[in-house]
Amino acid sequence: MKEENNSRRTFIRQSALAGAGIAIGGMGFSAKSYSAIKGANDRVTLAVIGIHGQGQTHIDSWCALKSSRNVKLKTLCDADEQWFDSRAKMVVDKIGEKPLTEWDMRKVFDDKEIDAVSMAIPNHWHALGTIWACQAGKHVYIEKPASHDVWEGRKMIEAARKYNRRVQVGFQNRSIANVMEAIKFLHEGGIGDVFMARGLCIKPRDSFGITPDSTPPPTLHYDRWLGPATWRPYNEKKGHYNWHWFWDTGNGDTGNQGPHQFDIARWGLNKNEHPVSIFSSGAIYGINPKECAQETPNTQSSIFKYQDGTTLEFETRGRYSNAESSLDIRIGNIFYGTEGYMEIEGSTWKAFRRREKEPFASSKGKSDKIVDPRTPPGGTEHYANFIDAIRADNNDLLHCDINEGFYSSALPLLANISYRLDRGLKFMGANMDREKFANDPEADELLTRVYRPPYVVPNEV
Repeated sequence: MKEENNSRRTFIRQSALAGAGIAIGGMGFSAKSYSAIKGANDRVTLAVIGIHGQGQTHIDSWCALKSSRNVKLKTLCDADEQWFDSRAKMVVDKIGEKPLTEWDMRKVFDDKEIDAVSMAIPNHWHALGTIWACQAGKHVYIEKPASHDVWEGRKMIEAARKYNRRVQVGFQNRSIANVMEAIKFLHEGGIGDVFMARGLCIKPRDSFGITPDSTPPPTLHYDRWLGPATWRPYNEKKGHYNWHWFWDTGNGDTGNQGPHQFDIARWGLNKNEHPVSIFSSGAIYGINPKECAQETPNTQSSIFKYQDGTTLEFETRGRYSNAESSLDIRIGNIFYGTEGYMEIEGSTWKAFRRREKEPFASSKGKSDKIVDPRTPPGGTEHYANFIDAIRADNNDLLHCDINEGFYSSALPLLANISYRLDRGLKFMGANMDREKFANDPEADELLTRVYRPPYVVPNEV
């Protein structure tokens, strides 16, 4: 059995796309033309780890790709077993096959039949889950932000390279044709030299309340769920989804919805480096702290400067607010150039020349306005791109390799450090592989965390 699995893996690795200049993954292949590519008929077997919330989108996407990409969804994994029956039924209803269920991700990594894992787990698990998967020889699709803190993001890159695994970060905008078109327009000088990008996350959220600590439900393997985070008693208001609003497990909305727009902003600015200065401020407004346990701010303004003076602004508004720009952007981006400006919301974009009131360029393909900001962008294109890169054994084909995902994810993480210290920070941004602040040990401490054994991200991956 071991020899057979090794043979199948070798076949996948050797099934690189023949010929130069072939575009794949969201670039126009039909199921029929894709099936003609060498190696396309060799099955890629996956597991989804984290099946609550966004995990359902992962399940839907892999099921949708069963025929066009010959994907088999073998296993569903979650530290809370309460989701097993309903999510397994989703798979049966969609593709007629019942998946295995497992609460221990390490057993998933031990399964030699599984080629790749797709993880929609809490942020504090992203790095360790990815590193364990790479060490076990699995390719990884990991949700945004790439990591919970900056240091462990660098470790994820090291693991992906050391074990030669494809690691795709879930910045789905990278695979949306209209957004790709907009960024190309910017990079080709469509509005002149782009000197500033603005990201927006206007997403009003109500208080989720407060409750006493209690005993974990019998379905939840709480020690495993808590993982690398500091031990704390179980509290349902700090668990499923609400983990976003606590520093030990999440990064607030700046690091939740925000990473998608941070990624577009950095991509549009064409900055493959860290900023050199960061300032972020805000607070929790409109929610009584005695009636809600939230730690992260619901309103936050952040500004970053790059070495050449280029600026990136980001606005997180978690209370009632107007939208911005002619597109009424709530979740989106605005770019400012020497000859005009451009707005992007969802898959719609418009560019305006100087003081003109009407756009002189805009998205040509199908455009979808974001109706519900909870809906992730794009369809299955980003997931398909991941499969294509696995078959081609080529990181360059990934639309958002871990290196790209890391630099975009670092932005909200750096903003949160500035917010928590309540001051501006100078970062060694020009040294791309050295994530340190300038003579600031207090800030450096927040680049990483104290891990709870045995859930430790190692120095040597």
